[in-house]
Amino acid sequence: MSGSPARTDADATADVVCLGESMVTFLPSRPGRLADVPSFGRGIGGAESNVACALAAAGHRAAWVSRVGADGFGDHLVDAISAYGVDTSAVRRDPARPTGIYFRTATDRATEVHEVAYYRAGSAASAMSPANVPYEALFAGRVLHLSGITAALSADCLALLHELTAPRPGRPLVSFDVNHRPGLWRDGGTSPDVLLDLARRADLVFVGEDEAEEAWGVKGVAAIREALPEPAVLVVKRGAEGATVFTGGPAPSGTVTTVPALRVDVVAPVGAGDAFAAGFLSATLRGLPVRDRARHGHLMAAAVLTVPGDLTDPPARDRADRLVALDDADWGRLRLGPGWTGDDQEVRTR
Repeated sequence: MSGSPARTDADATADVVCLGESMVTFLPSRPGRLADVPSFGRGIGGAESNVACALAAAGHRAAWVSRVGADGFGDHLVDAISAYGVDTSAVRRDPARPTGIYFRTATDRATEVHEVAYYRAGSAASAMSPANVPYEALFAGRVLHLSGITAALSADCLALLHELTAPRPGRPLVSFDVNHRPGLWRDGGTSPDVLLDLARRADLVFVGEDEAEEAWGVKGVAAIREALPEPAVLVVKRGAEGATVFTGGPAPSGTVTTVPALRVDVVAPVGAGDAFAAGFLSATLRGLPVRDRARHGHLMAAAVLTVPGDLTDPPARDRADRLVALDDADWGRLRLGPGWTGDDQEVRTR
């Protein structure tokens, strides 16, 4: 894997270890304001656990490390994530703090009418710190996947991410999804600029073009690479425009690969970023070329975009590989809608 420190497959007990808070999610029974929605269905939500679930569903050894309350919501999270095949043995229970929950509307997160009501202050996961996480479990994988969301939860969580991204012998490849959530930074004494520092200490970084501008005032993919020259692999997600991947260092020595996004009939626009990261990581673990890594990311994102929730089963690997192998013209003609991942479903073209 490009950018990976010395770590052999024989040393690892997991392909990817994901650290972060997962919460019980209450999904609306119909569109509308939270004040008007009459009922909610229960699900799970968490950027890092989403990645772990998607990777496990794709056939990889995935583990999730976190803290949950000693309550029924904690039981539900552990059971639901374990059901995807994720190793949850390193999840710790906190008898003094609750499991976080949140409610959201059915609309796109990027729209002005989208509402999210978080009940995560003082949660069990926000108490994660360098003193209470199982380091042996965190460093047991080929890849350690982290997110900027964790950094915003508390000073202890930020300290933990600084510890985990510090250079050290035998450190696994550190994957970092910036995942800037403005609402999490409004009340704290720190700034989202700390996300830039954390990203510069990682080996593989995922960042949205829009969030780089919002968090750091950096515009355009070239400027983002200039701000983040250190990661061996930098993936700039550009929404409907696709993804641009920088490898091998900044210009002129590095390479730049732009991979167009797919046409997708979107059912719900949540979870796509996590799914893209999972697809890219899956292909990275398999040693595939950069273009194919990004295409697998787009396919995994398309699987989630065409279902109502944050998680779904990805397409079978052989089917995804066939789509990834299409030439540029055929790739550009793909159009994916609900049910496209099923074995008996035909993939449409424009």
